Amino acid sequence: MNLAPPNRHFLGVEQSATGRAWRDRLDERGSARALAIVQRHELPELLARILAGRGVDVEEAVGFLDPTVRDLMPDPSVLTDMPAAAARLADAVTRGEKVAIFGDYDVDGASSAAVLARFLRHGGLDPLIHIPDRIFEGYGPNIEAIRSLAAAGATLLVTVDCGTTSHEPLAEAQRLGLATIVIDHHQADETLPPALAVVNPNRLDDLSQLGYLAAVGLSFMVVVAVNRELRGRGFWTAPRSEPDLLGLLDLVALGTVADVVPLKGLNRAFVAKGLLALRRRENIGLTALMDIARLGGPPEPWHLGFLLGPRINAVAASVAPRWGWTCCWRRIRSRPGALPPSSTGSTASAR
Repeated sequence: MNLAPPNRHFLGVEQSATGRAWRDRLDERGSARALAIVQRHELPELLARILAGRGVDVEEAVGFLDPTVRDLMPDPSVLTDMPAAAARLADAVTRGEKVAIFGDYDVDGASSAAVLARFLRHGGLDPLIHIPDRIFEGYGPNIEAIRSLAAAGATLLVTVDCGTTSHEPLAEAQRLGLATIVIDHHQADETLPPALAVVNPNRLDDLSQLGYLAAVGLSFMVVVAVNRELRGRGFWTAPRSEPDLLGLLDLVALGTVADVVPLKGLNRAFVAKGLLALRRRENIGLTALMDIARLGGPPEPWHLGFLLGPRINAVAASVAPRWGWTCCWRRIRSRPGALPPSSTGSTASAR
């Protein structure tokens, strides 16, 4: 007895021009889900079938088509150690401390550092930023760089897109009196490095289910938590108004797409709203990159991954950071359609 499901031809096409039959992508359960999406949300049947084919549940259909940060972003405190990280960073802002940000040389690490630095600058700080040399320093914090940051007066070290497995360097930071906060999304061991807080959804004891976020998305969540903490302390006043955090989503979208993390859940909202922020062209550095890439129209996700992201990665991969942006800028200025000399230096803002 043959129990195999019958061959269902899509749109009744048994044989195409190339001799192939069109098969229905959806099984019985998928077809039922598509019908439910049509009935629940009054969407066109073809669109409902596409959503069902991508595994979108009935309740998630509207959010999938029009994702918003407000609806999809959970309370940042669901991340383990987030309350401690937010409180310590808020202390640094209110005390006017020197904060050191140790990033990574890829787009995710650079954009993470930029998100945190821009927020801290709005709060009146002037953070140190260290992007390691890919060749001479390698990935993650190193003892020599940490000693240099401590000698420059830093009292709080924040690692972004790195640090989860940097036991010895962070132990050195502890010996030098630096409080350390780790913001990272890489896989964690059972033993975490010595730090005041390790905000990482992929640590073994984290239950947030946000392990699909890039480091820049986590950095944005940290900024949201710190901003809320400062608001509760009455830090934001008329002379220093509360920042518009949605204005940081252009950087969040860039790092998210460039790091090739899944575009689902909160990541979809970050990218969708970040593209809108990019259209306003308010970030001088990202605007410079878009102009160099001859991107005149509205940016799309593939522009971030194939036009803007590689221009940041190429610098880190080919030359040392202390020379990289200068050398890159000289090269791009010599090309047809480059920006006028008065814009020199603005590329650094894109980091």
